[in-house]
Amino acid sequence: MRATSAVTISVGATAAVVVGALVQATGAGSAGGGLGATLSTSVPAEYRSLVEKAGDTCPEISPNLLAALLTQESGFNPKASSPVGAQGIAQFMPSTWETHGIDANGDSKRDVWDPEDAIPSSGKYLCTLADDVKDVPGDQQSNILAAYNAGPGAVKKYGGVPPYKETQNYVQSISTLANKPSGGKSTSSSQAVAAVNAAEAQLGTPYSWGGGNANGPSKGSCCSPNGISGASTTGFDCSGLVLYAYAEAGIHLPRTAAAQYAESEPVGPGEMRPGDLVFYGTSAASIHHVGIYVGDGWIINAPRPGAEVRYDPMDMMSDLYSVARPVPSKEI
Repeated sequence: MRATSAVTISVGATAAVVVGALVQATGAGSAGGGLGATLSTSVPAEYRSLVEKAGDTCPEISPNLLAALLTQESGFNPKASSPVGAQGIAQFMPSTWETHGIDANGDSKRDVWDPEDAIPSSGKYLCTLADDVKDVPGDQQSNILAAYNAGPGAVKKYGGVPPYKETQNYVQSISTLANKPSGGKSTSSSQAVAAVNAAEAQLGTPYSWGGGNANGPSKGSCCSPNGISGASTTGFDCSGLVLYAYAEAGIHLPRTAAAQYAESEPVGPGEMRPGDLVFYGTSAASIHHVGIYVGDGWIINAPRPGAEVRYDPMDMMSDLYSVARPVPSKEI
């Protein structure tokens, strides 16, 4: 089940105003709304009670697990649709909805586009999957999530999470978000500015596939999807730059862009501030690029092989998925 981006941001800035925007925006508001008592994952207020109730459908799932799944599937966008035909806030495929969709609000119709039907249906479907894969060895939550993404048949065939990169990323991303302790602390404004400053100090550093760590630029590895090796180039790839910049601010983040998204809290366009991370992909499981927001619609990033760390408009790619603020698991 895949979702399209729930974030649409217009960009009209020029590089000349980046520094001014950075200074003006560092005092911007904090991310997201408040958290419900049973939720450590941010859920829009209009859906919180639905998620809390549907997340208690059976003992095998929880409100946090359902909230994390909906965050990944659609970013709580009830109008989300994917290139492969998944629909609504829970990204049901039509055939799955036909079998598992329910009329939860009692209006005599099962509407995949109505969160009052789709969220309870998602909770019920997770419980159905839990029963389907209950005898599969391994972590039960991971198997349930893998079944939601790849189907219970694949989980049974492989005796656990199947060896599909998208499904493995999907399970990791949702599990990380679902298991995040309540009251998580996002990065402060001063830490965010420190990360931006660290990234800006690397302007002009070569791109290197697999390059970059907490200590700075490094030789990369082989190979990019286009077969380009970073093994002979000292520099950064996109997530390596983010890892380094936040390490300089005293924050530990994971290595890959998808894992960095899982350690971050989505923010709305009106809540963005410098230091937030801008992610690109068609779903959380397929995130392939990340940059650091610097203000006025611009990011600093390591864009691709053959390029250098530089400023780019945040609409540089057509598949902008989300803007999110790191919620570090630990400080260094």
